[in-house]
Amino acid sequence: MLLVTGVSGGLGTLVAERLAGRDDVVLGTRAGLPGTRLVDFDDPATLPDAFAGVDTLLLISAGYGEDDTVIARHEAAISAAERAGVGHIVYTSLSGDGDHLTYALAHRWTERRLRRSTVAWTVLRNGLYAEFLTWIATPDADNRITGPLGEGRLAAVAREDLAEIAVTVATDPAAHAGRTYELVGERPVGGADLAAALGAAYAPGTLAEARTAIAASGAVAFQVPMLTGTYSAIAHGFMDGSGVKSDLRDLLGREPLDAVEVFVAAVRQG
Repeated sequence: MLLVTGVSGGLGTLVAERLAGRDDVVLGTRAGLPGTRLVDFDDPATLPDAFAGVDTLLLISAGYGEDDTVIARHEAAISAAERAGVGHIVYTSLSGDGDHLTYALAHRWTERRLRRSTVAWTVLRNGLYAEFLTWIATPDADNRITGPLGEGRLAAVAREDLAEIAVTVATDPAAHAGRTYELVGERPVGGADLAAALGAAYAPGTLAEARTAIAASGAVAFQVPMLTGTYSAIAHGFMDGSGVKSDLRDLLGREPLDAVEVFVAAVRQG
């Protein structure tokens, strides 16, 4: 039996759609929605029942939060899986070129914890989503992209591609045991590329301006350095994929989706 966590949004929803109708798959949500198991990493008492009879756990990273919160969630999940006799954990982590990002620490801690685990494991190091660019590079009311991306480029990857790979690996985990896969885009894109695709102007601002705007937007406190640090890592050349060898195409068995096309479609859908 395969249990997929975090299926109430984002990557998890796309994974769940691909696995719909299979009687060897169960889905987990914090809300315990109809047809799902209650899986609340903030309430470890829910996990023994959630993990009962599970052979493979697809552990989708348990949301944004302060490092101690995310680490506590992942520790609860891995420990519960060990006690329940789960045979294999597939974890969605962060790409190797993301080590400069403020939210990398919880991912790297979780990878280390898996290596110490009694459970077989596979790590999917996902690059930043092409759809994420709509958060940081959507044109403003004057049709300008002002995010401080500088001349940097991002090896963005379509969430659809990552969902497809997660399903491939989680439904045949033994073939991927002990592997860490880097899943970043093949053609990194910059602010000027995004602006050209939308017929917008590219007028990058400063990190200080971005920090002020993010703080004024109502963002949770930890999100301010998270997003500002992401801008900085991209702008200064750390997220273009040059530091890792991507396994994306090999695992897909086809050409990856075009990140700019995915970004444009997401912007136009609002």
